[in-house]
Amino acid sequence: MKKDTTILISLACLFKESKGKLYWLLVKPNEDSEWEFPRATVRKGESSVRAILRVMGELAGMSARVLEEVGRGSATINLNGRPVPQKFLYYLLEYKASAGEIFGFHDFVWLEYGKALRAITSKKEAAQLREARQVLAKWKRDHSKSL
Repeated sequence: MKKDTTILISLACLFKESKGKLYWLLVKPNEDSEWEFPRATVRKGESSVRAILRVMGELAGMSARVLEEVGRGSATINLNGRPVPQKFLYYLLEYKASAGEIFGFHDFVWLEYGKALRAITSKKEAAQLREARQVLAKWKRDHSKSL
């Protein structure tokens, strides 16, 4: 039987509220990168939720709370001349606290929704940001009754 070689990647649609406004975190993993969501490759035996929380702690020095899954996607990359399937799981995360500087990325920025949408060059990630915003609005409506 052939071993499953699919790479599972979790992505964080991370927001924070400040002075009545919502801000979304975008990062550049390296100097030549475009703005994107923080991401984590899921390790063997690790859940996709645990993976994104791990990376937010290790690379971003912050704690966050996962509210909902906001989307899924897939792609195939070439790795050592062989096609390798990837699965992407996008999560809506709420910023909780930070140790200070975000040190695991080349650069980072907190942007309001419209500016974040313009900064993201990937159509898939822009669509996920739109979805994350809608899911957040619904989540707030659903949970405002219990708060």
